[in-house]
Amino acid sequence: MSRSFVLVAALIGVACYASDDKIIKKVPTNPTSPASGVQMFKEYCAVCHGLDGKGSGPAASALKKTPANLTELTARHNGKFPELRVFSVIQGDADMPTAHGSRDMPVWGNVFSEMSRGSGSEVQMRISNLITYVKSIQVK
Repeated sequence: MSRSFVLVAALIGVACYASDDKIIKKVPTNPTSPASGVQMFKEYCAVCHGLDGKGSGPAASALKKTPANLTELTARHNGKFPELRVFSVIQGDADMPTAHGSRDMPVWGNVFSEMSRGSGSEVQMRISNLITYVKSIQVK
């Protein structure tokens, strides 16, 4: 398992210690179908953003900055879903420290590339289907 794969897996679980300090545990990332945005969201995003996408996943309280409420992206961008921005954030091209306050959010483009054994078309399919799902959960 590659180093970045394990690093990204750090966001998949949270443990509480007696001092009530929360830390992010490293666990393996489970491969999903590149065709299912829902499955990918549940496996990779919900731990921080919550199953509802509102930023209240089980790992959220261990992060330096509260995860974004992904259901309000369209509303926050004058009624237009910011598809290119979302793509850039997932791919890892965006200025992540500014967007997230830290590097807490994994660079999923790298992880998807490893899962897809370097197949660029499969990576694009994963990101596209994940974006389609995020777009579908926008509040109206």
